[in-house]
Amino acid sequence: MSTIDKVAGGVGNFADDSVGASKIVNGFARKIFPDHWSFMLGEITLYSFVILLFTGTFLTFFYEPSAAETTYTGMYAPLTGQHVSEAYASSLRISFDVRGGLIMRQVHHWAALVFVAATIVHMMRVFFTGAFRKPREINWVIGVVLALLAVFEGFTGYSLPDDLLSGTGIRIAQAIILAVPVVGSYISYFLFGGAFPGEDFIPRFFTIHILLLPAVLLGLIVVHLALIVVHKHTQYPGPGRTEDNVVGFPLYPVYMAKAGGFFFIVFGVIALISALFTINPIWAYGSYDPSPVTAGSQPDWYMGWLDGAVRLTPGWFEFTLFGFTFSMNIFIPTTVLILAVVAAGSLYPWIEQAATGDRREHHLLDRPRNAPTRTALGVMAITFYVLLFISGGNDIIAHIMGLSINDITRTLRVAVFALPALAFVVTKRICLGLQRKDREKALHGRETGRIVRLPHGEFIEVHAPLTEEERWVLVQHENHRPMEIEDRVDAGNPDTVYGKIQRRLSKFYFEDRVEPVTPRELAAAHHEHGTEIESQEHASIEERGGNAAIATSQTLHG
Repeated sequence: MSTIDKVAGGVGNFADDSVGASKIVNGFARKIFPDHWSFMLGEITLYSFVILLFTGTFLTFFYEPSAAETTYTGMYAPLTGQHVSEAYASSLRISFDVRGGLIMRQVHHWAALVFVAATIVHMMRVFFTGAFRKPREINWVIGVVLALLAVFEGFTGYSLPDDLLSGTGIRIAQAIILAVPVVGSYISYFLFGGAFPGEDFIPRFFTIHILLLPAVLLGLIVVHLALIVVHKHTQYPGPGRTEDNVVGFPLYPVYMAKAGGFFFIVFGVIALISALFTINPIWAYGSYDPSPVTAGSQPDWYMGWLDGAVRLTPGWFEFTLFGFTFSMNIFIPTTVLILAVVAAGSLYPWIEQAATGDRREHHLLDRPRNAPTRTALGVMAITFYVLLFISGGNDIIAHIMGLSINDITRTLRVAVFALPALAFVVTKRICLGLQRKDREKALHGRETGRIVRLPHGEFIEVHAPLTEEERWVLVQHENHRPMEIEDRVDAGNPDTVYGKIQRRLSKFYFEDRVEPVTPRELAAAHHEHGTEIESQEHASIEERGGNAAIATSQTLHG
């Protein structure tokens, strides 16, 4: 045995004797994870966060978090001799003087966009498949908080270079803070250290960006992953998959190899994008000056919807009362809207639980079509976001397309209320239609497009029978019905306000539904299908015999 083997064995024995490492490692290594491409969305979120930590650490070695004025003397000639802030000058030095600095800035910014995007898309997957249900409600709330913190982390990050574009964003953020009734001005003075812009906000944003928010994000991610291990991973319906097991591969060695390879794929794709596509060219904007504003300035996509909400809100929402100015035209579409979205997202697991009255644990995921109301609500929320995001660029749209910005704004004000409701109705109808299609397929098989004439002259389409695996996916989902008053008797007084709200909520969710196929219907369909197959086979034999007779006749007369 070599010296290295002895040292490794000694360290392993010490860890095992001290904390029982072998039991922990053995149990964790045997943890089973199901295999599906959509589960990679969460991995992309984790890997992009790791990339952010690596690149952010590199950038902190060269960034100067100071708003003090200096003269730029770096390699970028067009700005040589300009009076700029230390923060802006150091950002330029990272971009042009530090070896590899520009690519690291690019990777950091693109990874931030991927991190926020992957977080949101991952939560959409969890929402549409019902992975937030008991016992994962707390993990869902953690996900909502992570998404919110990711947005603020991104905002504080792109504010640090102190260029004209990011300074405009900070000015907008200060306006949002000032719009908070009564205490807004006090919060602004505390955050900026006096009148805007001051010299304190960059050091404070820097501390928040590299220390406070990353620490909270890292802690929540660890808790999130720990809860996944405790609750076991959800899985899609399939043969052999139940609420009590997980069908997949162990963490070691299968998923460790997959995860390691996928990390380098994510890292490589982000690095390739960063090398090919410039993002946030701060040298083109110049240092921040509170007097000018960049025309056509736009925030990153995850903040653009709030900008759009402000642009759509009428100005007459502002009024003066008791000597205070209440800027509801800014406060409502920003602070109130964020709080409403976070509250609705955090409480949704319990809202749906109240509608179903189901308090069981769920480890099998739903097909989105089998939860039409939930899917419709999700599409409605996405439509609402897209319209607000489009509204954030109404000036750009008006300029490029030669339209009136006032007409665009009025149209979007109507659309932001009408189109999400329309999206809800259309999505729910589509889901119900897909359920009816699944029901027909489960009962009669898959359409083949082949038409057969029966002996008595009837033409029918041949249906190929489904395998047991295919049929099981179509019939396994649960059937929820609107809650009646007798369903509330065991839960308490059905005439309470909560009881009435619960029944109305249940009716909203499940009044329109398609009954899943019952075992009796399947048995009857199999019997009918068997008779039909016999007729089809008989017709096919006659058809083949007729064709043979025609061929013989053609041969004799040839």
